[in-house]
Amino acid sequence: MRHKTGAYGIAAAFLVVAMLISALVGAADLNPWATAAALLHVPSSLDPLDRAVLFQIRLPRIVLGALVGGLLSVAGAGYQGVFRNPLVDSGMLGASAGAGLGATIAIVYMGGLGVSAVPVAAFAGSLAGVAVAYVAGAAGRTAGTGIATLLLAGLAVNLFLTAVQTYFQQRSASDIQQVYVWLLGSLSGATWQQVVEILPYSAVSMAIVLLHGRHLDVLSVGDEEARSLGLRPDRTRLIVVAACALAAASAVAVSGLIGFVGIVVPHIVRRLAGTSYRHVLPLSLIAGAGFLVLADTLARTILSPAELPIGVVTALIGCPVFVWILRTTRAVRT
Repeated sequence: MRHKTGAYGIAAAFLVVAMLISALVGAADLNPWATAAALLHVPSSLDPLDRAVLFQIRLPRIVLGALVGGLLSVAGAGYQGVFRNPLVDSGMLGASAGAGLGATIAIVYMGGLGVSAVPVAAFAGSLAGVAVAYVAGAAGRTAGTGIATLLLAGLAVNLFLTAVQTYFQQRSASDIQQVYVWLLGSLSGATWQQVVEILPYSAVSMAIVLLHGRHLDVLSVGDEEARSLGLRPDRTRLIVVAACALAAASAVAVSGLIGFVGIVVPHIVRRLAGTSYRHVLPLSLIAGAGFLVLADTLARTILSPAELPIGVVTALIGCPVFVWILRTTRAVRT
């Protein structure tokens, strides 16, 4: 128990430090003490311009980044529990490809509706991609091939949707740059309105996934054993997949596609707190929030005043960490 408490403390401290660093670092040089006082709602020497930078530009981006990071991490951990495979994330079940296709269609054909059409289309596309993959996989499972069929169906749907997206991109070369900017992920346009818009979906999806932590632990021993313990594996799997799809769709709708968060963060969490999903899920939520806030801080400061796509930063961090995890895991097993 002490080990688990320490893991929660580390994750919470990491999130707080990441948010404080993000609030203080940027093109505008804010006084650290005055900024801290303003955040604590005590008298502060921040002038009106600096206060506007803090509360209308940086804080919405920090909160939105924390939400997106938490959603992607908990969705990745949930998918890994469902498929009993630590290498699975939302990108392998059609969520990311569906969002990319929806956003591409909105950019190419719905430009007249304004930028608000893109997140709506991405959200709908993400949910549709997972739904198609799940229906296709469920049909194949009647042959008794198990959850591997569902994962293969997700990969097939992912490839198909990506091909369709490429087709639409090539039909409108003038929009390719805008499409790629979205596909690489960004929080540069974060507003409090976006936070409010995704908050209900975030709360519902995260609550459902977190409440199924014990069920995922039972699923990890196999479907037959789970049934003997009174669990209905197919029903549980459907609920968790739907909740994870909603979480991933909510995230990509406001941030674009951001990779590696849903794989790397749960892996690190397992090293801190063990493999029980009762702890992996909430810790992934907290650590994922801190990870993406820190990654976004790097994205907007490394090339300041220019800005890197956040997906590039998460890939640059995530790839080496993922390779290290694979190597150390294999070393432990051998």
